[in-house]
Amino acid sequence: MKKYDANLRDIDIIGVPLDHGAGRRGVGMGPSAIRIAGLHQAINKLGHSLTDHGDLTIAAPETQPETEINAKFLPLITKACEALSAKVTESLERGSTPLVIGGDHSMAIGTISGAATALHNKHGDKGINRLGILWFDAHGDANTPNTSPSGNIHGMPVATLLGDGPERLTQIGYDGLKIRARNLVMIGLRDIDPKEREFMQERGIHTYTMYDIDRLGMSRVMDRALEIVTAGTDMLHVSFDIDSLDPRVAPGTGTQSLGGLTYREAHLALEMVAETGVLSSFELAEVNPILDDKNHTAELAVGLIASALGSRIM
Repeated sequence: MKKYDANLRDIDIIGVPLDHGAGRRGVGMGPSAIRIAGLHQAINKLGHSLTDHGDLTIAAPETQPETEINAKFLPLITKACEALSAKVTESLERGSTPLVIGGDHSMAIGTISGAATALHNKHGDKGINRLGILWFDAHGDANTPNTSPSGNIHGMPVATLLGDGPERLTQIGYDGLKIRARNLVMIGLRDIDPKEREFMQERGIHTYTMYDIDRLGMSRVMDRALEIVTAGTDMLHVSFDIDSLDPRVAPGTGTQSLGGLTYREAHLALEMVAETGVLSSFELAEVNPILDDKNHTAELAVGLIASALGSRIM
């Protein structure tokens, strides 16, 4: 797998102020909160070059019809993810590192479709085999419109990227699967719907729940996870939902679930990602400043991004 020199990165920040895939408002202000918390300063301190491309233009949910009850705001989310996918593809093909800040986790459909498209443009149908994904989340995000209890698309990106989401979303970038289950590892799971569990088991997705982390420790989990996602791949994308952390550590998120990652477990995981030197793109989702305490969760998010980009204690 290609090595990316952590000291020579060109970082492209892309903000995705997307509320529409979630059940609560406020997460669309996440990109602003993360910038205010010192994102630029943290990246510059690490010696990287930085271009902030601003935020995608996305209409407020109140101005849009929900249209489909089992996949709410589908047309608007499709448009946003198409725009995001194009930006991510362009960034990667320039040799830069896309850093996507959100926004609800439905944006991962756009981010990962963009990475997959860059590989598809280079390798054709074989490109899908070259993308490794680390997915940190409390939830499975593997519902479909037919199984989702809420119809909120932020609970569907994993299924969609594996080809089982709304057709308009599975066609972003190119028509078809964007990831292989064998190249996907999900970490921090603790709140999974029964139908999601069936889907994940049927597809053979690699999962490390909080039980596994408690039993094995984060270091061993990450050793195993990184071995899986870097085997035979050219790119490594990390999709980090801030609700993977315990809400007592990260209160500013809308879908809280007790018993999540500790502060140090999260930093260790991303420090280990940085040590590999192969991170090609990163996204951080679900920071909701309305639910936060003095922007604490956004500040935590900045620290985690810095760890993934090479920040070290010594």
